[in-house]
Amino acid sequence: MSAARINDRPESLARRRILDTATALFSLEGVRAVGIDRIIAEAGVAKATFYHHFAAKDDLVRAYIEEISKGGRAAIASLGRRPPRLMILAVFDLIAGAADQPGYRGCPFQNAAAEYPDARSPVRQAIDKHRHWKWGILRDLLIADANPDPDRTADALTVAADGLLVVSHLDRPANLRSLIRDTVDRVLGAPRPV
Repeated sequence: MSAARINDRPESLARRRILDTATALFSLEGVRAVGIDRIIAEAGVAKATFYHHFAAKDDLVRAYIEEISKGGRAAIASLGRRPPRLMILAVFDLIAGAADQPGYRGCPFQNAAAEYPDARSPVRQAIDKHRHWKWGILRDLLIADANPDPDRTADALTVAADGLLVVSHLDRPANLRSLIRDTVDRVLGAPRPV
């Protein structure tokens, strides 16, 4: 079921306001630091309206993660078709672009995972689903690029992406894009002859 549709009806404006408010606050302050009452007040909805759309805060956090995942999927889909190696670089350019935004406070998936360590949590499961999808995209591109060990290389690229997101938040390197490109090139090695 799409995050934008509930029971095949368009998403309500109140639900959208709640989710948009939560997204802004969670991104700025962290998930655990922001309470439901504040989200309700800033979204301008009644408490009953909040609970009509989200049974608990964890349901809202899961929806927030799914919304960000949906945005990531759309961004990658917007890249169109490219040769596999160039597509991998384009995916990492998207990561660099996200990390280079003013006010960037770290990867929302990493941040939420730190606050939801229990693998059985629906929030953590939504995070894991997104990460598995991203890993799968990389693996499929590596297979198309004739990489000799696509699973291991997808693991290495995932670790590199996670590390670059942390570094971009903590150190704010001015050369982030070239650092990301250099990292990907080193993990992939020289292009294989066709």
